[in-house]
Amino acid sequence: MALIWTLVLALHLLAMAYWIGGATYAVLISGRVVSLLDANQKQSVMLQSWTRFFRSVWHVFGLSVVTGFALILHEGGFAVVPMPVDIMMLLGLAMGAWSIVIARGPLTRARRALRPQPALLDSVRKQTIGVVALGLLAILAAAFARGI
Repeated sequence: MALIWTLVLALHLLAMAYWIGGATYAVLISGRVVSLLDANQKQSVMLQSWTRFFRSVWHVFGLSVVTGFALILHEGGFAVVPMPVDIMMLLGLAMGAWSIVIARGPLTRARRALRPQPALLDSVRKQTIGVVALGLLAILAAAFARGI
């Protein structure tokens, strides 16, 4: 039985690593790399990149929520787990909500536009920085929850 919960924890950690790491990569690295391209190519590459990332986040978000709740219930529920776990769950749900806002807001407008304005993609990038910040706070909460 311990093996199953170890695998659930591993899935949860992998999902969060993908989500936070992918958002960090998109914000810090890909924007600088595509700046070497001309404006039309840059917009096309960034739009495709953001679209694919946020589509994958739907699956990762679902997996992380299910595994997170399963781990909390396995430990005895919210009444038993330490407060940093509550904070971590709240931050994860906020990350999910903010990702939905980004995907359904400026990213969708940019995808539907014939020629997306650079401000739309910049808005996606800036808001994704907020998701990264929440993710880093969630990692910090996880460290406090385990007494590291």
